[in-house]
Amino acid sequence: MIKKLIRKLFGQDTDAAARDDSLAEEAVWTDAAADLADQAPEPPRRKKARTDKHAAAPGPDAPVILSSDIHGIDPSLISRNAVRVTDTLQQAGYRAFIVGGAVRDLLLGIAPKDFDVATDATPEQVQRLFRRARLIGRRFQIVHVQFGQEIIEVSTFRALMDAPKPAPAEEGEASAAPPKRLRREELDRRTHAVDASGRVLRDNVWGEQHEDATRRDFTINAMYYDPATQTVLDYHNGMADIRARLLRMIGDPATRYREDPVRMLRVVRFAAKLGFEIDEATRAPIQPLADLVHNVPAARLFDEMLKLLLSGHALACLKQLRKEGLHHGLLPLLDVVLEQPHGESFITLALNSTDARVKAGKPISPGFLFATLLWHDVQQRAQQYEAGGEYAVPALHHAMDDVLEMQTEKLAIHKRFSADMREIWGLQSRLEKRSGRSPLKLIEHQRFRAGYDFLLLRCESGELDPAIGAWWGAFIEGNAAEREALLSQGGRERAPRKRRRRGGRARSPGEAESAGAETAPRPQED
Repeated sequence: MIKKLIRKLFGQDTDAAARDDSLAEEAVWTDAAADLADQAPEPPRRKKARTDKHAAAPGPDAPVILSSDIHGIDPSLISRNAVRVTDTLQQAGYRAFIVGGAVRDLLLGIAPKDFDVATDATPEQVQRLFRRARLIGRRFQIVHVQFGQEIIEVSTFRALMDAPKPAPAEEGEASAAPPKRLRREELDRRTHAVDASGRVLRDNVWGEQHEDATRRDFTINAMYYDPATQTVLDYHNGMADIRARLLRMIGDPATRYREDPVRMLRVVRFAAKLGFEIDEATRAPIQPLADLVHNVPAARLFDEMLKLLLSGHALACLKQLRKEGLHHGLLPLLDVVLEQPHGESFITLALNSTDARVKAGKPISPGFLFATLLWHDVQQRAQQYEAGGEYAVPALHHAMDDVLEMQTEKLAIHKRFSADMREIWGLQSRLEKRSGRSPLKLIEHQRFRAGYDFLLLRCESGELDPAIGAWWGAFIEGNAAEREALLSQGGRERAPRKRRRRGGRARSPGEAESAGAETAPRPQED
């Protein structure tokens, strides 16, 4: 302190003193930071960046850069909000590109439904640049940037992490013990983690763009478009595969399927939606690894199945799903339904109708769609309950419970959709009866239109008499007088149905067999 005061009085070595104090203060903070680093959990880290000289050098990590006269992307098909996101990130000093399926669709001349952006900015850095942005996700942390009804999904370049090799077994042991199951708190503290089957549970290690491209599933989804320069960066010959209409996995397909079994469903969806052929090396491991789908959370499977059914190519997707043997873990009764003439016709009509509505831009009800796929299973189970002596309506409700409970184990169908399915199924018997004045009340039902459309599919597939659908069509379009006329003749036009005698009780299967002779008409008594 005395030396410092003397220097200050005489104006000598002021700069040198400041440097000495700064170095001393820096040393203190360095020691403190080191102590804190030993105690705090390690945050997600970015792998060490390469120098510009190394990145620009030709090699396997350098992309093929396609100019606008080669890729032919129409800028008018690009969302202005997606361009706004990339521009904001680039002006802040980061690299940013439109990526994934949006680039694939643009190269095919299709207007993308949504846009994803990839950048070297971390999620926290992205969030600070936009007013309406929020961090989401644990498995893959991303940022949703919202512009009105449109959401732009922004992800950070991720590092290419090698799958951990299993520990070698001790001599005399068949195999090493599987890794222990991590608790949620411990899992959340990790930036990268996989389960015993190789499925990635956490992947939040930031890396370089070429690593991010290698992490992506298919070559056609691993291209990056820069709206500012109108260039496409192609790391894995995706442009060549698009021109060849070939779906090819990046890396070893079996390893990639183990990392994320949902990729097997994506193969099916893209092949059916785009009309691409599946590369043989990409196809080969699907059937042997199909059981890995059971390891995927049911809610995620439901979301992926919904994408498949609402792709505008639902029938082609379902056939491809069955061809690859993947339907057993999603819709296990699909084989039984499609082997029945009425069942195959019914599902084909329903899915063709869904595809037509998707292409026309009309809304689709997931509840209606799943109701069609599971209807014949509900019918079969209801018939089993009725054969056991149950009345028709309780039998139908028991069958609904059974089918939805079993299906929920495979796909976590949302409650609002399962409620719609119950109402659509429950309306069918009421629509068939048309007795008394009940149609006047039924037409006011909240789900009447969905139930009526469902009835028309049944009539068109040959399950019901088409006259029933025609009667309801006339009733809907008719005025008051025409409806009264239809009500007066509704019962007479109905096809005969097996009905229980009024006042009868539910019989057990044994009683039903012993009373078989009573089904013949009795002679009328005088």
